[in-house]
Amino acid sequence: MTNERRVAITGIGLVSPLGNSVGTFWDNLVAGRSGIGPITFFDTDAYGCRFGGEVRGFEPSAHFKNPKDARRMDRYAQMAMAASKQAVADSGLELPGERPDRIGVLIGSGIGGLKSLEDQHSNLILKSPSRVSPFLIPMMITNIASGVISMEFGITGPNMCIVTACATSNNNIGEAWRIIRSGDADVILAGGSEASITPTGLAGFGNMRALSTRNDAPEQASRPFDRDRDGFVMGEGAAVVVLEEMERARQRGATIYGELAGYGATADAYHLTATHPEGVGAARCMKVALDHAGLNPTEVGYVNAHATSTPLGDVCEAKAIKSTFPHHRDGLLVSSTKSMTGHLLGAAGGVELAACLMVLRHGVVPPTINLDNIDPGCEGLDCVPHTAREAGLQAVMSNSFGFGGHNATLVVTKV
Repeated sequence: MTNERRVAITGIGLVSPLGNSVGTFWDNLVAGRSGIGPITFFDTDAYGCRFGGEVRGFEPSAHFKNPKDARRMDRYAQMAMAASKQAVADSGLELPGERPDRIGVLIGSGIGGLKSLEDQHSNLILKSPSRVSPFLIPMMITNIASGVISMEFGITGPNMCIVTACATSNNNIGEAWRIIRSGDADVILAGGSEASITPTGLAGFGNMRALSTRNDAPEQASRPFDRDRDGFVMGEGAAVVVLEEMERARQRGATIYGELAGYGATADAYHLTATHPEGVGAARCMKVALDHAGLNPTEVGYVNAHATSTPLGDVCEAKAIKSTFPHHRDGLLVSSTKSMTGHLLGAAGGVELAACLMVLRHGVVPPTINLDNIDPGCEGLDCVPHTAREAGLQAVMSNSFGFGGHNATLVVTKV
């Protein structure tokens, strides 16, 4: 393990319900502002849940060399491109560079081009097969974001899309870490994107009774760890980070936000949508990430929790965190930024890793807003209610858990 290469994070890009740049996102996060509001994309009168975390002020064509290409992409791929452009610019890399085969892209989506599928299925049913767009399939499939981003930058290294529901971003970032450590690439753009606030997406999650129905106060609906939570709030967005071999990054004088030091991936093997009630898969995932990072639990000062504001999931994760950090709970800070962004599904882990990197840089932990009365099952954790907290930290952790029992944890350390 000691001979494997280290991996730096040298660029960050995102679009989110809290802003379409890292700076705006971070300012809103630390201020405890909610990005949740009534859905404006379509008429929601017939739905039990009528709100979400929409990305506002996003102009797709601004992020493509040819604006026509933007119109041939689903919103999830458009946002992935925007986040990638930001991340590359932030990193200072000139792509494709001398060795495009040493640079890769791993950007996933939990659901992919759902709106494109809806629109073209309507054309099929209401009009005729001939009215279905020839771009339907590439607009819909989840791997196309990685593909078009590689084309945009002219890079020819490892290129793929890992789909693990809400663990998607962390798995793509973690597997990119493995590829760089093993020597098969030097730089990888990694992350996730999601645009599932659509009629089908809202109906599907709503009919599962997974969504909050607090329609009278949307900004208070996402309340992780709170006794009165009633489901998650769907968000959308994209986040991409530039992962780079450490010595390469140092030699070119790059800004290094942190070292991606550990990654864990496990399965619950328990239920289609529910987390294991004792959180055993999640706890094992955190332990694997800590072992890879060579850290003791006491060296981690902050956990960005997956905590989505569901009745079962938050308590299960709390149990997992307590079992992973049994002697460190008094000094460990835990918060869920989903209280402000909503749950970005396949993009969640990327956005939350961006938050973790800002925590290391600025020495401030974002709060869990709407946490008025902690659930008895979550007691014993400092969930940073309401107000951000100053804390000089050296190592932080980010959890993502997905339908199907997928668990993925990242550990980042200060350089």
